[in-house]
Amino acid sequence: MLDHEGFCQRAENEIAALAEVIAGAPDIASDVPSCPGWTFADLAQHTGDVHRWATTIVETRATARVPFPEADSPWASADGWAQWLTSGARPLLAALRSAGPLTPVWSWGPGRTSGWWARRMLHETTVHRADAELALGVGPVIDPVVAADGIDEFLFNLPSARRPFKHLSSLPAGASVHLHATDHDGEWLIRFTGDTSGISWSRGHEKATVAVRGAVTDLLLVAYGRMPASNERLAVFGDPSVLDAWQQKTAL
Repeated sequence: MLDHEGFCQRAENEIAALAEVIAGAPDIASDVPSCPGWTFADLAQHTGDVHRWATTIVETRATARVPFPEADSPWASADGWAQWLTSGARPLLAALRSAGPLTPVWSWGPGRTSGWWARRMLHETTVHRADAELALGVGPVIDPVVAADGIDEFLFNLPSARRPFKHLSSLPAGASVHLHATDHDGEWLIRFTGDTSGISWSRGHEKATVAVRGAVTDLLLVAYGRMPASNERLAVFGDPSVLDAWQQKTAL
């Protein structure tokens, strides 16, 4: 289990890691395939904007959604984007640490606390660092504790996410997905409810319509739609069309 400072420290580490990957991109205008339509520059801008957005929300103790910021200027180089990402880390982490985990603030997911944002910033940055690495042909390495919590956090927030929410109710009602980590203590059962919430989920081992076994980092990438079920690192049992439907409707 990670506490507030654990989320903050790991988010700080992930921002530095993402900046390093961005700085090493051979062409800042090249595509990031796991984020269709985005380049490395788009990925850096989005992630840095999210960091600055969270900083404003936590610093001001916002009780309602505030406007999403835009980068001051389109940086021309990978180094420029990397430095811009790094420059946003200090105010973000200072705001989160000053607020602690329980300060009431607006959040788009359930929780409405500064602690929600510390956790979200860790996983937002981790997944986008993985996006950048995948685009460079590098296999992401994610701390298993972070990856497992990332799956929990993804499922916890998913019904509130703006993009996939309207699609969740169209998942095949009564079907289910089981994720089974082979290198960490983690199993998840995701049920498709067919109602407005779309899903329910729990930790544990239960029979499902389709089961996926693999390293917990790979399961995180599956949950986020970054790794297809056909990847040789995974073992899939049952009806793969259910997993395909899940990935098509929930990729963030």
